[in-house]
Amino acid sequence: MGCGAVAEGWGNGRATATLLARQGAQVYGIDLQLSHAENTRDIVRAEGGTIEVAACDVTQAEQVNQVVDDCVKRFGRIDILVNNVGLSQPGGPVDMLESVWDSQLEVNLKGAFLACKRVLPLMKAQGGGSVINISSVAGLRYVGKPQVAYAAAKAALMQFTRTTAVIHAPEGIRLNCVIPGLMHTPLIEGLAAKYAAGDTAGFIAHRHQQVPMQHMGDGWDVANAVLFLAADESRYITATEILVDGGLVAATR
Repeated sequence: MGCGAVAEGWGNGRATATLLARQGAQVYGIDLQLSHAENTRDIVRAEGGTIEVAACDVTQAEQVNQVVDDCVKRFGRIDILVNNVGLSQPGGPVDMLESVWDSQLEVNLKGAFLACKRVLPLMKAQGGGSVINISSVAGLRYVGKPQVAYAAAKAALMQFTRTTAVIHAPEGIRLNCVIPGLMHTPLIEGLAAKYAAGDTAGFIAHRHQQVPMQHMGDGWDVANAVLFLAADESRYITATEILVDGGLVAATR
């Protein structure tokens, strides 16, 4: 799973890795930047949890296969796969470069495909497993930011998850999506730079106002949903989504 964070604080991946470790999971986390994953590793180990980390570009099949093989070598099996990778770039089809479109689909969609391609046969051989893909409300509705490639990729990720879940249901493998809404994570300053001319305070205030609950969620809200879908308590749940959005998608504002 993607477990690093670009800054101090609790992103979706860092919170999820920490929460799963607190529940006794042996965690194998990755990040494009090894130092980001190592920061999460230090937090988990300081709490007494078990975690190994590695650098990985999830758009590269060889790298994905290498970290999966290393995980199995270290821990013997993979019961939970969390595909938590996301990158949003602004633009519509007229002004977006073709290269940006391609890279957005690779990061936000191909990465999950490559991980599933390698891990699903392992889960089948061991008798089952749970895959949780992290999508976005941008794949369900326009949320105020012109991010057509990101939105298209996250929508496709949901259908990829549903279809793959049906295919592998007889094997005891479950696939579901967690769909975060507007979240207050360490990525917020980068988003403000892209979509609000660097006005971080104004960007945060606007996002709070957009949500019916009047505040954004955080990484722990996402982590708690992932934990449920990874656990036996969700054993009869597959091919579906959990919205973690404070009511955003149900509202018209």
